Amino acid sequence: MVKAVFFDVFGTIVDWRKGLGEGFHRAFARHGTQVTCGRLADLWMAELREACASRPDVPDAFRPFREIVEETLERTLRGHAGDVPIPDKEKAVLQHALERLPAWPDSIPGLRSLRREYVVAACCDASIASTTWLAKNAGLPFDLVLGADIAGARLPDPRLYTASAAALGLAPGEVMVASCHNGDLEIARSAGFKTGFFARPKETGGQAKADLAPSEAWDVVAFDLLDLARHLESAIF
Repeated sequence: MVKAVFFDVFGTIVDWRKGLGEGFHRAFARHGTQVTCGRLADLWMAELREACASRPDVPDAFRPFREIVEETLERTLRGHAGDVPIPDKEKAVLQHALERLPAWPDSIPGLRSLRREYVVAACCDASIASTTWLAKNAGLPFDLVLGADIAGARLPDPRLYTASAAALGLAPGEVMVASCHNGDLEIARSAGFKTGFFARPKETGGQAKADLAPSEAWDVVAFDLLDLARHLESAIF
């Protein structure tokens, strides 16, 4: 029986593209420079996800999230806005933009609804510190923040989920992993977790080609987070 729901955060719960795009816009507007801020947000997130990916074949490859954020932001700016002078102070503000991302409209009411019956946790590749401040700033009503720091691993390593479940004294079958990314759920299911899917077609500014529909028959396929909550309220897993 499911006792907890673990959520992917970036894309599933918060609109990272809007938040990062606004951060880039503020930084570059001070210099009177016109850039495609949404495109920069896309490029930075792609860099982040690639850099965060665990390497099971490389011992001791787990790196602090703050270090990854600093490195990937610098690489994104250097590669795509290299002729614009961005002071270190403004780069620091951009780094913290990851902690000031807006929630999707259904995220907060959906999480509140689920909390009535389930433990609701953030469980993603970001650090506990970064995700905690993100939840605080966006008003996300998680019961707790789990994930990479507890596991010492990031996706596609299933320990991200198994170590987080163990921290709550739960077996994989007592936890549902919910995400708008089919790849997350493939990893979760392979490790024995229940799975919940809903699409976020606007995650990449309406240009998404992947994850517009479930790739498998997940345990729950919903329209959005509120609909996922309704499914879990009316079913026994």
